[in-house]
Amino acid sequence: MDFIDADKNFEVLGLRLPPAPAPLGVYKPYLIDGKYLYLSGHGPVQDDKSLIIGRIGETINMEQGKLAAQQVGLTMLSTIKTNLGSLNKVKRVIKVLGMVNCTANFEKHPYIINGCSELFAKVWGEENGIGVRSAVGMGSLPDNIPVEVEALFELV
Repeated sequence: MDFIDADKNFEVLGLRLPPAPAPLGVYKPYLIDGKYLYLSGHGPVQDDKSLIIGRIGETINMEQGKLAAQQVGLTMLSTIKTNLGSLNKVKRVIKVLGMVNCTANFEKHPYIINGCSELFAKVWGEENGIGVRSAVGMGSLPDNIPVEVEALFELV
């Protein structure tokens, strides 16, 4: 397997990392167990530390929802970079659980979560950046955020 320079790949995208969020409850934002990195559920934190707010199918549309999922991915990358020092410490994405705050009749959850998954594929490459995934709808999410994602990674 060839070395993928995830930090360089991210730089090329021209995107910015928001500030890594601090826990607002009794939990750790990340945990390392041996060669595995677990990230708690992350929301769409913006550059000014505010959250993207809204429910898909009600106050925001699918494209806005997909961008919110990308912002969640950026927030997760920020947690990794802030606490581990480099995206290159991650060997591969193992599992992503994407939760979508949406109306009861909304059925395109995977499309929304692709915003996060596509970002990870660009950062770590298709071989290492795409893991197994679930994308599910929720009746609500904390603070009315449109998307929450948790993930498991393998470390180098």
